[in-house]
Amino acid sequence: MPPVHRIALVQDDFPVGAVAANLRRLKDLRQQATGLGARLLLTPELALSGYPPEDLLYRPGFQARIDGALADLADDAGDCDLLVGHPARVDGRLYNCASFIATGAVRALARKQRLPNYTVFDEKRYFAESLGATVVDHRGLRVGVLICEDAWFPEPAAAARAQGAQILLVLNASPYHQGKRAERAAVLGARALECGLPLVYCNLVGGQDDLIFDGQSMLFGADGALLGCAPAFCDHLLLVDIEPGEPTRLHAVDWPASRHEPPEAEVYRALVRATADYVRKNGFREVLLGLSGGIDSALTLAIAVDALGADAVTAVRLPSRYTSALSNDEAATQARAQGVRIETLPIEGPCQAFLDTLAPLFTGRAPDITEENLQSRCRGVLLMALSNKFGGLVLSTGNKSEMAVGYATIYGDMCGGFAPLKDVYKTQVYALARWRNSLDPAIPSAVIERAPSAELRENQTDQDSLPPYPELDDILCRFIEHDQPRAAIVAAGHDAATVARVTGLVLRNEYKRRQSAPGPRVTARSFGRDRRFPISSGYR
Repeated sequence: MPPVHRIALVQDDFPVGAVAANLRRLKDLRQQATGLGARLLLTPELALSGYPPEDLLYRPGFQARIDGALADLADDAGDCDLLVGHPARVDGRLYNCASFIATGAVRALARKQRLPNYTVFDEKRYFAESLGATVVDHRGLRVGVLICEDAWFPEPAAAARAQGAQILLVLNASPYHQGKRAERAAVLGARALECGLPLVYCNLVGGQDDLIFDGQSMLFGADGALLGCAPAFCDHLLLVDIEPGEPTRLHAVDWPASRHEPPEAEVYRALVRATADYVRKNGFREVLLGLSGGIDSALTLAIAVDALGADAVTAVRLPSRYTSALSNDEAATQARAQGVRIETLPIEGPCQAFLDTLAPLFTGRAPDITEENLQSRCRGVLLMALSNKFGGLVLSTGNKSEMAVGYATIYGDMCGGFAPLKDVYKTQVYALARWRNSLDPAIPSAVIERAPSAELRENQTDQDSLPPYPELDDILCRFIEHDQPRAAIVAAGHDAATVARVTGLVLRNEYKRRQSAPGPRVTARSFGRDRRFPISSGYR
């Protein structure tokens, strides 16, 4: 017996501000869904505007374009109904909405009831909250419409059930961080079980500035059981057959299998997708980076090649008198292995020219970190010159551990337009490199096994002035991710003086992080939207 209802979920990327492109994409997907037998197309949250549109919402012309696109969709009286996310102004107030379009008209407007205003979310800055559930009739099927945060609270789903909903459809723009899928599954499964209704969760995918949306759209039975989950970081048009009854039943139609992989695989794919989307959405065709022979730049190069292809990536060696032969050789080895063009620009001459210029003012003062930072700044100048001349985007290669404690040179190695490792601790950099090499040996083993060093003076290693990275990263994670006070971190087994020094470095280097390039958020507490500490502060 054929299914009574077939719907399609759009797990796709809808770029912020690209209203005309998003409209064309929705029309194309609606046509595809119709050809596959679907009679309802469900989009992610704010699909017409992209998410998060931020202060674009204050521009009257932006809302006018969205209203025009919505009218265009409604004029198409096709065989496939549409449940599409968009902002809308009602009685002078702006709402996060979903329109149900059927038989050539907007038949219902659902307004988001619960607005998130924590971590990366700032929806109360823009939108008004709404009261009351929305249940629409889709060809005899009673559909309860929820928008993202609505599904994280019992009341909106219960209200939809009370109004006769037979199924819950949830439009989402839920950003990724490690462990987020399990959090969502627990909440959404509980919601389905509480209401005794099956639940369809459709999530956005793609990179948007420092956010990355993972998709991983899901289906839940009325008993709360997970019936299907789409792969992360991939665009899909997903079909679901709905069999009305008591309870209504869902069947995933030929969904791609979700792979069970180590955590590093998911994070790596997040970084690749985020890098590819940032470069593409900002109009760049190629990138370049300083390839030092160290682990951070090696992993960044692998991510860039996987994101964009080797032809779109240029590696630049920038050796000084302190750069070891190992560094130069292994950088060249990786470039060859990945098919990347490599250039070499020694910095000895520029550095000496700066030192000669500064010599009259530096007379009588011993060399210190100033001379080290000058090397890094020479490298930044050269990379930015190449970017200006040839149009490639510079990728910054620093990691979260360095950014946290200020072991990165402002206007030096922090130069760049995007920082793929900005939210990746040093210990995870090594784990990601090893996982990437399990696919094929892109990163030379000598780079992974050597002691990390900035190579800004003779025989330098990072551990000359920092605790070992496993210890450092545990302190940083406790302090940054979990807001643990120093006493609690010491009680967890760390030396009190080390904790005081590390946490002091974090607090003192806020000014550097404010000037750093954006990078993809993969932890629950990234630098940027998640962490908003004052630069000028007497609190210690």
